[in-house]
Amino acid sequence: MPILQNLSNALVLASTYILMAMGLTMVYGVLKILHIAHAAVYTVGAFVGLLAYTWLGNFWLALLLAMVAAGVMGVLIYRGVYFYMLDKPRTVPLIASIGLFVMFTDLLQKDFLMGPYQRALPVAGAGMPRLRTEWFSITPKQMLVLAVTVMLLVIVYLILTRTRIGLGWKAAAMDREMAGAVGVNLNRVVAMNFFLGSALAGAAGVLVGVYNNSVFATMGDLPSYKAFIIIVLGGMGSLPGVIVASILLAVVENFLVASVGYVLPRDAVAFLVLILMLMFRPHGLLGQE
Repeated sequence: MPILQNLSNALVLASTYILMAMGLTMVYGVLKILHIAHAAVYTVGAFVGLLAYTWLGNFWLALLLAMVAAGVMGVLIYRGVYFYMLDKPRTVPLIASIGLFVMFTDLLQKDFLMGPYQRALPVAGAGMPRLRTEWFSITPKQMLVLAVTVMLLVIVYLILTRTRIGLGWKAAAMDREMAGAVGVNLNRVVAMNFFLGSALAGAAGVLVGVYNNSVFATMGDLPSYKAFIIIVLGGMGSLPGVIVASILLAVVENFLVASVGYVLPRDAVAFLVLILMLMFRPHGLLGQE
């Protein structure tokens, strides 16, 4: 496979990693909680997107509804569970988060919800063009993934740099108690953090469902650890680190498979990269020592 074609495929894969892991690192940056249940939010977003597209036949409305549903779910998890554990040791919300993920995954497999079967999400590309050159080709579905990711990254950047909510997130990430002391409404700031981070996970779920034409109840199992690997690689709580680590991991996975074949499963490569990173740079690519 030509290098540029392999690279373009890696960028598409990295886009889904970015959307999934960015919400996770946003939560960790503010609350220092490893929000494993974030992967269940990703699955719920995909499911809502599937239902909305089936009823409405419009991808963009389905994506919006999925992001809103995922965002609301994230806020409910914060207010219903994590809110009462903020002063507990960090292992307490971690264990609760794992329990939530298992509970939601099992619940989604019930017949009255998603059931145990895969469901198709047949979105052709939502009007996106095919980009074809003599060096590489990008399908309409890949263009859709890239376009939505860039659009959402721009929105996140503007919120972080141009709004009071973004300023509140930065203050809370540096010192939550001090931020509250100087007038930051911590409950609102953290709730908005969960809403936006969960909405990004919902978008990632829809895009992966469209790209693979498949939505199923256990589709969050892989992202539950892949996103964790990415935030460790990038540096815990670093949003730029998530972008760099996602691209690096996707490139390594694609080029390793293309060059040496399936010596290791693609997803096992992530753990290999993580081990090497922890050996030589344990604080991550852009993390602070």
